[in-house]
Amino acid sequence: MRKADPAGRSVLRRSVVGQRRDVVTGAVLGMAHQTGEALVPVLIGLAIEQGVVRGDFPGLLLWLGALALVYVGLSFSFRRSARAGERASVTAAHQLRVRLTGRVLAPEGGADEGRLPGELASIATEDARRVGAVTMAVIVAVSATAGLVVSAVALLRVSLVLGLLVLVGTPLLLWLGHLLSKPLERRSETEQERAGRASGVAADLVAGLRVLKGIGAGPAAVARYRRTSRDSLAATLRAARAEAWQSGVVTILTGTFIALVALVGGRLAARGDIGLGELVSSVGLALFLIGPLSEFAWVNAELAQGRASAARIAGILDAPAAVPRDSRRPAAVPRATEGRLRLRGLSHATLRRVDLDVAPGETVGVAVTDPADAVALLRCLGRRADPDEGAVELDGAELTALALTDARAAILVAEHDADLFDGTLLENVTAVVPAVAGARSPVTVADALAASGADEVARALPDGTATAVTARGRSLSGGQRQRVALARALAADPPVLVVHEPATAVDAVTEVRIAAGIRDLRRERTTVIVTNSPALLAATDRVVLLETGRVTADGPHDRLVRDNAAYRTAVLT
Repeated sequence: MRKADPAGRSVLRRSVVGQRRDVVTGAVLGMAHQTGEALVPVLIGLAIEQGVVRGDFPGLLLWLGALALVYVGLSFSFRRSARAGERASVTAAHQLRVRLTGRVLAPEGGADEGRLPGELASIATEDARRVGAVTMAVIVAVSATAGLVVSAVALLRVSLVLGLLVLVGTPLLLWLGHLLSKPLERRSETEQERAGRASGVAADLVAGLRVLKGIGAGPAAVARYRRTSRDSLAATLRAARAEAWQSGVVTILTGTFIALVALVGGRLAARGDIGLGELVSSVGLALFLIGPLSEFAWVNAELAQGRASAARIAGILDAPAAVPRDSRRPAAVPRATEGRLRLRGLSHATLRRVDLDVAPGETVGVAVTDPADAVALLRCLGRRADPDEGAVELDGAELTALALTDARAAILVAEHDADLFDGTLLENVTAVVPAVAGARSPVTVADALAASGADEVARALPDGTATAVTARGRSLSGGQRQRVALARALAADPPVLVVHEPATAVDAVTEVRIAAGIRDLRRERTTVIVTNSPALLAATDRVVLLETGRVTADGPHDRLVRDNAAYRTAVLT
């Protein structure tokens, strides 16, 4: 068994238990329905025995009336059972989607590591649906069991041999069906993994379509997706073959079993051990058994697919956190944060014992010779990861001692590839504007738009700031997206703002304007600009150079350009 299987079984169990009211309702009504279905051939046999064999017309009418009442009950119980089952299924799937979304968006992170967005979407939709369907499978299994028990009891009343044949043969068929579902479970898991991968690659290609076309990488990207899609198709076909093979073999076994029951019943009738009405009931019950046994074959397939999907869901829900959860009472961020930032012996990934002090209100540039150093620094400042050694301090308090949400609100890291949301341009800019009751930020939206150059973007759009922006900002150019994302970060007005390469997709004139805008708007606030842009670095109070993971230079931009060869190479070439 896979290591994730226990966690997957836990997901299945919680999904069923979480919908126990609907599951119990559906199971009870389903049992009533299957009991009624099993009683139909019994009542028909009794009616034939009374009316045909014995010529008892009132008795015939009595059993026909009972049969009519059973059919009324069948209609009611089927509709209500199906409704409860569907409600349990869709509700369980919805709750799983909510839990998955909460885990992916949790402050501690870690759930999306190594997974493409499209793969996460596939797990949250198709896998959640399959696990939700297990609740319906449980209802069907309980109902089918009731039908088999009632049939076995009825056959025992007709003949001990027939009853024992059903009681012994049914568990054997169910065991064989369970064994036959194992290949389907394995192949179903592979199918979902490959489908999720294909969805992830497709989403990435769509998101970067404009860039891929610009660099002439379209054919290579299409070839990559074609290979991934073929792998997914092959896995789907293997799973479909496994399901068809399992269904076919189970159908053959079921048909053989039903034929055996009918054959034994016929021989008993030929010997006179059972009467005409009992023979009709026996044959009818044998035909009825096709239904419950077929439902068990379906249940086995649903459980196999549900177990595979539950293991994938459990892999996300139980993913280790990128940073530790707040296990103890965290320290509170002071209401009036000064913005003093200090890195003390910071080591993480490519960084090696970095020391850096940023005074409140200071604007510091960080230039790097290796982009990996910038990534590692941003992860530590945004507390997407905790340092291997050393610490990041805000106003003398280590970030690891603060609640994650408080730390990230005090130090806002604006990533280079920040996405926009589906909504208007204005809604994107004001998405993180401070919403503290009674508090007003000195930075207005108009200020943020002007400082980032996004006011020019708004003037170029048909409806200005009210223009709708599609998901991830695909309706805007790369430079327009960058300016809107920078405006959003500036409008948030955090005590400490860290921006990463905010002007790589704009022209030189706009870049100079953005540099001056950031400097003027953030004059009283601590700002760290991680960039190799000379225009942006020239607007800072001082610049530090990270070289091979260490701070090797610190000073004003113009002096470093004049005196430091490594700095000139990093920012001027």
